[in-house]
Amino acid sequence: MNDTLEVALRLLAVFVIFLVLPLVIGQTEHKVMAHMQGRLGPMYAGGFHGWAQLVADGVKFAQKEDVVPANADRRVFQLAPAVALLPYLLVLVAIPIGPDNAVGEVIDAGIFFVLAVMGVGVLGSLMAGWASANKFSLLGGLRTAAQLLAYELPMLLTAASVAMAAGTVSLPGMLDAFEWWWVPWQIVGGVVFFVAGLAELQRPPFDAPVADSEIIFGAYTEYTGLRFALFMLAEYAGIVVLSGLTAVLFLGGWHGPFADELGWLWTLLKTLALAFVVIWLRATYPRLREDQLQKLAWTVLIPLALAQIALTGVVKVAIS
Repeated sequence: MNDTLEVALRLLAVFVIFLVLPLVIGQTEHKVMAHMQGRLGPMYAGGFHGWAQLVADGVKFAQKEDVVPANADRRVFQLAPAVALLPYLLVLVAIPIGPDNAVGEVIDAGIFFVLAVMGVGVLGSLMAGWASANKFSLLGGLRTAAQLLAYELPMLLTAASVAMAAGTVSLPGMLDAFEWWWVPWQIVGGVVFFVAGLAELQRPPFDAPVADSEIIFGAYTEYTGLRFALFMLAEYAGIVVLSGLTAVLFLGGWHGPFADELGWLWTLLKTLALAFVVIWLRATYPRLREDQLQKLAWTVLIPLALAQIALTGVVKVAIS
């Protein structure tokens, strides 16, 4: 009975994090971009520092009409937002936030589980593009598929590098084996992982599949109201997951001063710092063209990921 209660409490904590952190990231993005780009609107809603902007956005999405195109594949069209969002909830279950197995569920092959489930989330965009009966949506879905194929490989290779260093594919096991001297020689892999993750989330500057000036928001063109809001929530949940995974794999996760008591805080601070970088990149870098996206993946990120694996092998042999 106690074990069941413990599992239930852990899953409840993960669910609360899933509901809160993406909204915090969304609100932060409004404020950060308002400061960086001189946007006045998000700073006025509700008075002090635009505190009501997120509430206003929620009301706006809730009151919009839910429209399904006449020629759409209705069931697939309606299911796509859930397919895009729910995988990130499953991934959060496996990300450790503190020592002593402070994780929703310990999964032996955790790194393969989270990467596989994150790949499933991208299928929501493909389903939306295919089911919308709109040529711009279909084009956005095809761009999403091409981007997924290109950037999934460097993510997997760099994650494999950390697994080699730790000697395990369990996320809590990786953190138990973590040493601070790993950071300098794994940092290139961390950058590759983070950049590839941004591309999978279709975040700027890798947002060609949803380019509003070219294909009218890509696979999501026909979505309105709460269904569109779910896609936006999936994007912010993806930012939380990507930042959390990068912190766990390459920045030591809960490791830091007084880790036994404040391990969860170190994980949270590292995750939020990386989420700030995601927002910063959106505000500063222009969108890459589709050919530039593919060139970056195949000629830069994948060779760097392979070099990182080779370096990890050399270091492992040298220290053993």
